[in-house]
Amino acid sequence: MKKSIVVFSALMAGLISASAADLPPRPVPATAFVPVPVYNWTGIYLGINGGYAFGKQDPLSLISDNYSTFNYTANGWLAGGTFGAQIQSGHVVIGIEGDIDWTNIKASFANVACPTGCETRNNWLGTVRGRVGYAWDRVMPYITGGLAVGDIEANRLGFAGVHDTKVGWTAGGGIEAALGGNWTAKVEYLHVDLGHVNCGAVACFATTRVGFQADEVRAGVNYRF
Repeated sequence: MKKSIVVFSALMAGLISASAADLPPRPVPATAFVPVPVYNWTGIYLGINGGYAFGKQDPLSLISDNYSTFNYTANGWLAGGTFGAQIQSGHVVIGIEGDIDWTNIKASFANVACPTGCETRNNWLGTVRGRVGYAWDRVMPYITGGLAVGDIEANRLGFAGVHDTKVGWTAGGGIEAALGGNWTAKVEYLHVDLGHVNCGAVACFATTRVGFQADEVRAGVNYRF
């Protein structure tokens, strides 16, 4: 009897071992998927900007029907503050942005029409623009355009000149990238046209109109709230 029990137990143990060998391996628990956070550009922001203004021919131009050769290249630095607000829907970011800059954009020269020396300049410039961007997570190229306001000053040595505030337009584009936290940095180009001011020939060196156009390349840093 005892021998039978031992034989039966051995057979059962063999069967159990064989069955266990045929079972599939225990599944390994899957690693939980954690999505990578997508950057959101929505918010109100403040910042600073600075850059340089230049032109191919006459960013600060003397416009005259009779003296079309009075076109001189003007250039100079600019720096100031930026404010804006925007909202993101999908990849599209729509907002409004404004800035006010101190500028030192000027042209000076002397010629037959202005032997004592003449100067035209822009001392400050502000813009209020719409902005539309396409966000690739933390990088956003954009286009922008809207209103420009600034001064136009023209002086002839020894004579009273003209100094007026004008309203014009601006358009351009740029690219902005997210840094750490709520900080972003941008590089942009703007073309600005303030039109012209009227002045007498004595004050404005043989022309009756002085105009202002500028091409600006500038960089900025913004903090979004």
